[in-house]
Amino acid sequence: MEPEIIYEDSDIIVLDKPAGLVIHATNEKDNRETLVSFLISQYPEIQNVGGKTLRPGIVHRLDKETSGLIVVAKNNDTFDELKKQFAERKIEKKYMALVSGRLEKDSGTIDMPLIKIGARVSVNVRAQSSNTKAKEAVTGYKVLERFEEYTLVEVMPKTGRMHQIRVHFTSINHPIACDKLYGRKSKKCPAGLYRHFLHASYLKFKVKNALMEFDSELPEDLEKTIKSLPPEADQPASPSESEAGPLAEK
Repeated sequence: MEPEIIYEDSDIIVLDKPAGLVIHATNEKDNRETLVSFLISQYPEIQNVGGKTLRPGIVHRLDKETSGLIVVAKNNDTFDELKKQFAERKIEKKYMALVSGRLEKDSGTIDMPLIKIGARVSVNVRAQSSNTKAKEAVTGYKVLERFEEYTLVEVMPKTGRMHQIRVHFTSINHPIACDKLYGRKSKKCPAGLYRHFLHASYLKFKVKNALMEFDSELPEDLEKTIKSLPPEADQPASPSESEAGPLAEK
């Protein structure tokens, strides 16, 4: 279950992470195979990058079952530069996701603060309260294709909160297909798919003023799922669709 190195230079490593591989160990006794353990075996010099012994060089993360692109810093200067870009929302990220049900609008924005409760994340409609620990979270999306029971979307998160995409689509009643944590009671899953349908497909950022841009195609399991889905029957457009707000699917 090794990640694929798709680019490297003296400052960064860009990898395509397979589903099922966690980014880093949770503590020093955690001996699971991780992206970090792979990196240390290949690049022992990054061990102290970023000052975090459990996640050296890691500037952003993907969930265990999410596949796709991740960039890792090879030195502290690049680590600081990338972290700053993430914090200032200057790094462009795109995902491919299959959501349950039919999204009526061709594009939209989900703007709902998130709050972490234990191991889960939830939307928080009372985020304006001065006592809340909720954080701003904004997710844009564009419909790519509609199927009988699912919608394929390109997702553009504007913020980088834990489980943001998964929680946001659940909040508008269109959970990510096969999401066992946030899929609600239905936990809808296309035949043959054994993990949630979410893939980090695009990254764009700068390193030392050089623009870096990377794409990743859908992995085999997700591609097979798409090809197996029945197409959507023709449906007339909703007359009120053009007037709907960002959360009209709710």
